[in-house]
Amino acid sequence: MPQLAPPLVPGFLAPPRDEPAPAREPASTPPPVSDDGLGDLDLGLELEEIAENSINNTVVVASEQDSKIMVGKEQESEIMVGKEQARAKVTHSIVFVTGEASPYAKSGGLGDVCGSLPVALAARGHRVMVVMPRYLNGTSDKNYSNAFYTEKHIRIPCFGGDHEVTFFHEYRDSVDWVFVDHPSYHRPGNLYGDKFGAYGDNQFRYTLLCYAACEAPLVLELGGYIYGQNCMFVVNDWHASLVPVLLAAKYRPFGVYKDSRSILVIHNLAHQGVEPASTYPDLGLPPEWYGALEWVFPEWARRHALDKGEAVNFLKGAVVTADRIVTVSKGYSWEVTTAEGGQGLDELLSSRKSVLNGIVNGIDINDWNPATDEHIPYHYSADDLSGKAKCKAALQKELGLPIRPDVPLIGFIGRLDYQKGIDLIKLIMPNLMQDDIQFVMLGSGDPELEDWMRSTESNFRDKFRGWVGFSVPVSHRITAGMVQFLLSMQLGGLETQWRTSILLVITESRVQGGRSHP
Repeated sequence: MPQLAPPLVPGFLAPPRDEPAPAREPASTPPPVSDDGLGDLDLGLELEEIAENSINNTVVVASEQDSKIMVGKEQESEIMVGKEQARAKVTHSIVFVTGEASPYAKSGGLGDVCGSLPVALAARGHRVMVVMPRYLNGTSDKNYSNAFYTEKHIRIPCFGGDHEVTFFHEYRDSVDWVFVDHPSYHRPGNLYGDKFGAYGDNQFRYTLLCYAACEAPLVLELGGYIYGQNCMFVVNDWHASLVPVLLAAKYRPFGVYKDSRSILVIHNLAHQGVEPASTYPDLGLPPEWYGALEWVFPEWARRHALDKGEAVNFLKGAVVTADRIVTVSKGYSWEVTTAEGGQGLDELLSSRKSVLNGIVNGIDINDWNPATDEHIPYHYSADDLSGKAKCKAALQKELGLPIRPDVPLIGFIGRLDYQKGIDLIKLIMPNLMQDDIQFVMLGSGDPELEDWMRSTESNFRDKFRGWVGFSVPVSHRITAGMVQFLLSMQLGGLETQWRTSILLVITESRVQGGRSHP
């Protein structure tokens, strides 16, 4: 195994050396950046709705409503389909850390954002890396067929031993896609669990991801040279939330990453990576950093009278240590500070309001353009809707539904989760099936809801289809073929789904006799 030369890698990750390294004066952890802006990490991107004197420049995805962006606070440009994006005045090395990214692995909106935002930033001149697991679902996966083995290994000290991970790399759309390989990512089921629920070792799997993501900029020579220490980490949801903690607890005391910064992007606050407090020593963190992850459940949420409710919370650790916090919409940034929507972190997030902002998730308007979409059988536009009726007929044929141009075809695409309001859909479905409609659902998640979809399909073969799992091509064909898009949500924002449906579901509908017709 190659040696990782100091000072880039602290001693806890370096392999044994023949000679002891010279003594060094540990560097103090720098304070978070000021609340007036990101300082040296100016990305040259800003949404118009971000308030003045908050985040001067931050990370965004171009969408139709938010296609106008500002370079700094002076020059305005517009992102259009097929046109080159404006170059950023100052470019940076940006490292996205995520549990999923389209087209490699995706379970929902997180995968969409992490598959398109890095490409948009790279087009503006930034050097961008995305670090995610190399999921193989128990077999070889064609999604990674263009990724090559880098021959780089590192050993990660956690969970009672040194665990070796390797890196694969693909350069696509001017982005370095880095895949962390370990046997824990090679199993059947979806990304985070199987029919029995979430994997019991998810904490271990994503601890490995976070350590590997911190090492990747230091050890991987991509395009001939490493990213180095002066980079910005964009960590997404709890799977990547240990990264800011590692930077503060295990790197900066060694003088590494002292000028780096981190942004936590909260897509889904309901999932926080909470495990028993007894697992803290497994994370390989210094004992004095326990408070950053410490979490105590309220009495009503404890299992029994002797349960103290003590736990560690990955997402809470990132909320405490990240330099900036961004949610996927402006409304969601307010919602997470309320008792109803804060999932127990509302007071902590409220205390960090000065660095908390909401930026509406956008969509890739090239990928979702019905005039050019490679996943749909017929193309259409606002000027020529003839292809949409053909898409509907093709979808009905593909799913084995009666091909009827007169029947409304309703679609739902999303994770089968309480947050998505599936319980509401389940409640109304018996009455809905009495009407002359067709209904298509695509998604995976709660095993009970997956079984409910299968059961409903068996009971209503001519009206209902439930596709358990996730397929990018199928999601495009459903969106193009349906005439009504069902949006249900208990928590969180709906803006991104609205944008996708508005762009693809171009319909003309009328209501007659209480019944909707295309």
